[in-house]
Amino acid sequence: MDRRESTSGEDSLIARYFRPLATDPGAFDLGDDAAVLKALGDDIVVTTDAIVEGVHFLSDDPPETIARKALRVNLSDLAAKGATPAGFVLTLALRSADDGWLAPFARGLGEDIGLFGCSMLGGDTVSTPGPLMISITAFGRVPAGKMVRRCGAKPGDRVVVTGTIGDAALGLGILKGGAVATALADDAAAKEMLIRRYRVPQPRNALAKVVRDHASAAMDVSDGLAGDLAKLCAASGVSAAIDAQSIPLSTTAAALFARGVVGVGVLVSGGDDYEILCTIPEASFEVFAQDAGLTGVAVTSVGTVIADTSPPRFLDGQGREIALPHLSYSHF
Repeated sequence: MDRRESTSGEDSLIARYFRPLATDPGAFDLGDDAAVLKALGDDIVVTTDAIVEGVHFLSDDPPETIARKALRVNLSDLAAKGATPAGFVLTLALRSADDGWLAPFARGLGEDIGLFGCSMLGGDTVSTPGPLMISITAFGRVPAGKMVRRCGAKPGDRVVVTGTIGDAALGLGILKGGAVATALADDAAAKEMLIRRYRVPQPRNALAKVVRDHASAAMDVSDGLAGDLAKLCAASGVSAAIDAQSIPLSTTAAALFARGVVGVGVLVSGGDDYEILCTIPEASFEVFAQDAGLTGVAVTSVGTVIADTSPPRFLDGQGREIALPHLSYSHF
């Protein structure tokens, strides 16, 4: 952590909660102003995401899930770029140095460091009168020139997503009350699953090499499938036709959709899925699917890239375009 203007209280906080997590030799036991990350002959991929109280997590969310989400949203970006996690730095803006919050936060972060093999290299701790904010910059490695960008999709490529779409938005809906919470009032297991999907994303790092080997373009789904697909298509100078019935849904989400509790718009525009969205050349799809199967990560073909510059279209079972109220979550 940055110690140039640290106080004894900040030094104590760092030593107690975060120095035990910084086991990489390049972190220098958090005793310097910077760290060293060895490239090992690879390109270094850099990504950063911040999560803010009241925007990305709720004030009463468990601290350990907040820590996991802060790291995992960055790991999700690395996975979509085909990168292997190499380390991260943490900026933590706190209202107070509360042991009851910091201890489980550090514990959750430490468990994910071990789970995903992504070392803590340093960062900064500051005080704030405003909402809590956790910002992580993560580093990954890819063979030179092999990072998968947004801009490579070609007409005829398959549009593919991992996992299931829409669960996180439904989980947030439960935490905020409303139609989903009412519909699942008597199903505690379903509610817990959806809330867990919102609070603790599942970054698809196991699929990174498969994406790197086969995808023409890729990004993670953070702001909603519809909006993020539009970004990928715009970067590639193409469009896409999506079969809405092919979008993978969890059993709970599918049941809520069938009952009319939620519509397609909520599921594809709600955000916080942190699945991988990628395009795969048709000739490579079968091998891609086989390789993906070996990782245990489910992949689903949901549509086709087309030669057009209009926004992607989501089609119903009769081929009619579905009108979406909005494409994605937007901060501004």
